[in-house]
Amino acid sequence: MKPLRLRLLLGIAAVTGLLSWGGARLWDSLGTLPGVPSYAPFVLAAIAVVLLAVAISLRSRLKAIRERRPDAKRVDPLHAARALVLGQASALVSAVVTGVYAGVGVFLLGSLEVPARRAQAGTALFAVLAGAAVIAVALWLQHICKLPEDHDDPEHPRGTAASSR
Repeated sequence: MKPLRLRLLLGIAAVTGLLSWGGARLWDSLGTLPGVPSYAPFVLAAIAVVLLAVAISLRSRLKAIRERRPDAKRVDPLHAARALVLGQASALVSAVVTGVYAGVGVFLLGSLEVPARRAQAGTALFAVLAGAAVIAVALWLQHICKLPEDHDDPEHPRGTAASSR
């Protein structure tokens, strides 16, 4: 499985942000702009908290195994793989959602004198912050689940790069 890069996630957020901003301008010119759901920041924050709990749990269990503690619980590789997939999927979806709310939020900055739009802009801002938290925690979880390089592999003796074959 290839690791996600922050650059890719930022690119996704930027493209969806631009599309969302353009869509909000078009939609507003046709009459009305759909509202920003008030529960969006809470859902994203809940996802970030769940991913954080998984990351902390895996990190402490892996640390106990590395330190060879007698009471260390073994980490099921399938459990770690599922956590990694959950983190990566959450990061990708969060990049899209963060871009959408950022685009709508930037559009709403032009009409902050309207109280309803000011409230929606605030909600969009909190959704962007919560989405950024999901991305940050998902990337940290990915870092935790990364396997250490095996320097005792007989196929790759020390000092030999894989590209020199």
